[in-house]
Amino acid sequence: MAAPSSPARPVGDRLGVVPRRDSELRFRTVHGYRRAFRVAGAGPAVVLVHGIGDSSATWEAVIPALARRHLVIAPDLLGHGDSDKPRADYSVAAYANGVRDLLGVLGVPRATLVGHSLGGGVAMQFAYQYPDRTERLVLVGTGGAGPEVTPLLRAASLPGARALLAASQVPPLRWQVGWAADALRLLGTDLGRDAADLLRLVDALPDATSREAFIRTLRAVVDWRGQVVTMLDRCYLTRGMPTLLVWGAHDAVVPLAHARTAHAAMPGSRLEVFDDAGHFPHHSDPARFVGLLEAFLDGTDAARWSPEQWRGLLRCPAAPPAGAPGSRPGPVSAT
Repeated sequence: MAAPSSPARPVGDRLGVVPRRDSELRFRTVHGYRRAFRVAGAGPAVVLVHGIGDSSATWEAVIPALARRHLVIAPDLLGHGDSDKPRADYSVAAYANGVRDLLGVLGVPRATLVGHSLGGGVAMQFAYQYPDRTERLVLVGTGGAGPEVTPLLRAASLPGARALLAASQVPPLRWQVGWAADALRLLGTDLGRDAADLLRLVDALPDATSREAFIRTLRAVVDWRGQVVTMLDRCYLTRGMPTLLVWGAHDAVVPLAHARTAHAAMPGSRLEVFDDAGHFPHHSDPARFVGLLEAFLDGTDAARWSPEQWRGLLRCPAAPPAGAPGSRPGPVSAT
C-alpha cells in the first residue's frame, strides 16, 4: 500500500499544508499536553483511532490509499505513541473528549470515526457524546460487546503487572516471550496469527512512564474477570448512524461472537468478517480493508443529527416498527 511522495497542499486554516498521500507526524498542544497525530490527504475527514498500547503507526498501510480522496487524521491517544504520558484520566470517555478537542484545534468540525479494539470503544463513545460531529462509525475488533477478552489482558490488569511488563524488556525474558510467540504461530493458533503485532505492543512499552499509562488505560476497561465496560446499552443510538463492523474470524483478543452481538444490537449496521484475519484485519489484508471502507464511505450518507432528533431518540429508544429504515441489522459478509 506504499505510495510515492507527492506535493503537499493546504487544507484548512489550522492544518496548513498537508501531504497528499504519505502521512506526516505532527504535534499540537491541547490542555497543556503534547498530542501527536498523522495527517494526509484532503476531502471529507476520516479519523483513525488505534487500540490499547498501539499508536497511529498501526494505520500506516492504509493511510496512503484512504488519503487519495479523504483528509485522514490518525491521533496517538494520550499515553500512547509519541503523545505525552501524564498521570491523567485514561477512561474511554476521556479519550473521546481528547479526540474532540484535537479535532477542534485542527478545525475539523465533523468526521467519520474508525476505531480498532479500544479505539473502537473510543469511536463509539465519541459518536454517543458528539452525534452532531459524527458522520459514520466503523468498529474494527472493538471492545465493549461482552465480557470475554484474551487472558493476556486480564492478567495484565492484576497487581504486579508493572513488574512483569518491566521484566519483559530485559533481554533473557524478552527472548522467551518471542520464542513463545513463535511457538503459537507455528502451532497455527488464533493468538499466533497476531504474534508479531502483540510483540510490537510489548516493545512499545520501553519505560516506566509508558507502562504506567498502559496499565491505567487497561484497568479502565478490563479487570481479572474480563471487560468491565459495555456499549450494548447504547447501541440503539446508532439508528440513523451508518455503522460498519469489521472483524477477524480468528480474533483471539476480542472474539467474533462479540461482532455478531453488536451487529444484532445496532439497527441497520453492516458486518464484514475477514476469514483469514485475527485481531488486526487492517494488517492482514490492507487492500481489502481500504476497499471496504471506501465502498462504505461512498455508499452511505453522512448522519445529520439535530438536537431535537437526538433528544427524541434518547426519550424513545424502542426499535422502530418492522420494515422501517434501520429497523434490522444490515448484511453480513464473510470472505
